[in-house]
Amino acid sequence: MKRLTLCSALLLVLTGCATTGDLEETRRQLDQVNRQASTRLNEVESKLSNEKLLEMVSQLETMKAEVAKLRGDVEVLNYNLQTTQKRQNDLYNDLDGRLGHLENSGAKPMPATHGDASGSADGGAATSPDYDKALNLLRARDFAKAADALRGFIEQNPQAPQVAEATYWLGVSHTALRQYDAAIDIHRRFVEQFPDNHFAPEALRNIGNCQRDLGQMDQAKTTYKRLIKLYPKTDSAQKARQQLAKM
Repeated sequence: MKRLTLCSALLLVLTGCATTGDLEETRRQLDQVNRQASTRLNEVESKLSNEKLLEMVSQLETMKAEVAKLRGDVEVLNYNLQTTQKRQNDLYNDLDGRLGHLENSGAKPMPATHGDASGSADGGAATSPDYDKALNLLRARDFAKAADALRGFIEQNPQAPQVAEATYWLGVSHTALRQYDAAIDIHRRFVEQFPDNHFAPEALRNIGNCQRDLGQMDQAKTTYKRLIKLYPKTDSAQKARQQLAKM
């Protein structure tokens, strides 16, 4: 009886020992799994964090590039604006100089230096109410109406002595309206038809200016050189030389 009791107690002790060992092993394995899971989670979080950071850096670089491009665009626009304003001021000053001939001479245009052969009206030529009206519109800087009036006068009076200068002022009117292609065409025909007219050098210079403002630099240079060659001693030629030096 005592032996049976002793065996039972030993079995219980052995059983208890085995259960405790398993439990410790299980706990150890659980801790290991927890550590592995924690490590893996940290790795995943780190990777996600790095990817997020890289994405943010990429976005930042993209924004910097866009800002740099916008700054460049602004600089170009500012340069173009300054250039346009300068050319506009030059145009207005040039027009004021041209129209000063009209304002200083009353209703009559400037007399030609080569007489009737130039196709220009001289001091003794008969005046025309329609032409005088067109010149008054020019003096008033109403260039659109002046262009219409001058064109109408030329079409209705093709043989009038004022046609040559009316053609010149028509080109000036289109220049003032920034209709450069039309101004070039009109002044080109004017120079071809009336090369001895005292406005011919200015017509050539205006062609060059219009070509310049249209960005046709090579054509403008050619026109300025032609002006200097044909009319070397004129004020227009001197201005053309100054313009060439800037190009």
